[in-house]
Amino acid sequence: MSRTVSIKLGLNGAFATRRWERPETIVRLTREVGYDSLEFCADQIDVFFMGNADFRQEMAARVRAAAETEGVEVWDLYTGVATHRFHGFSHSDPRVRERMMEWMREAMQVAVALGGPRLGGHVDAIPVESLNDAEAYGRARARAYAYWRQLAREAADLRLEALYLEQMYVPSEIPWTLEQAEEAMVTINAESEGVPVYLTVDVGHQAGQQYGLQPPDTDYLEWVRRFGAFSQVIHLQQTTPEGSQHWPFTPRYNERGKVNMAEFMAALREAHEAAGESALAECLDPVGEQRLVLEAIPGSTKCEELLLEELRISAKYLYEFVPREGLSWTV
Repeated sequence: MSRTVSIKLGLNGAFATRRWERPETIVRLTREVGYDSLEFCADQIDVFFMGNADFRQEMAARVRAAAETEGVEVWDLYTGVATHRFHGFSHSDPRVRERMMEWMREAMQVAVALGGPRLGGHVDAIPVESLNDAEAYGRARARAYAYWRQLAREAADLRLEALYLEQMYVPSEIPWTLEQAEEAMVTINAESEGVPVYLTVDVGHQAGQQYGLQPPDTDYLEWVRRFGAFSQVIHLQQTTPEGSQHWPFTPRYNERGKVNMAEFMAALREAHEAAGESALAECLDPVGEQRLVLEAIPGSTKCEELLLEELRISAKYLYEFVPREGLSWTV
């Protein structure tokens, strides 16, 4: 049986972090540099560090209103840098795990208020003390998966549509291998009573060579082929094989980077055409809508004029592969 998948380009709001405060500015700049879909960054409405709940709801309402005015789709809310700094769901002490659950619960409320009823990201780092102990490492993974299953149940009560778990590149931030990604998706989604939890594939997150990552785990195209049909959001960045650089797609960086967009799109088509053969098809439906989100994260010293120009150039380049109105594939 054939199905249709709609694919559009989007922009991650991390470009604005620590630079622009007003939601109206962030949304307007998203449109002005050429993007019609926005993945809002949680660092701009952090649920522990920015005001109280009333303030965050007001900020989310302003984002939503600005998006309606500017004609920008707010697709989802995605975690930023803050939650990467802590041991969360895998921590040995339940008080730490519950505190991270509090963060995620309020982040889900913010996502609903934004009008992009999806929340994704990464909120954990397994303690290094557990990495060389296979049993301890397994217990840590199991704890993390259990929390994601619970979040999926609570997300359904809030009428969210989906959650996203991002693929990472070191053994402390799971899943970091192809095998672990399949393990995570099956364990979290099998016989789930909650919303689907999809994998976020990032084309720059195959950079764990110093921890022993080997092919095919180091091949971003293999990640796309295996999981692209089960990723509502795929993060795009130009980067080198050994690092997650989060460069834009400008001529300067395209010459230095590994990401070939023509090859990426071919791999994504393969993924959708072969979705029924995936082990994930037993617990997840292939996605019908997909956002390819540019996650260009500028260094602190990059001036705003250059930052915005690089985003404009990247949009023009990426629209050569995904036109602004989007693609519709029947597979």
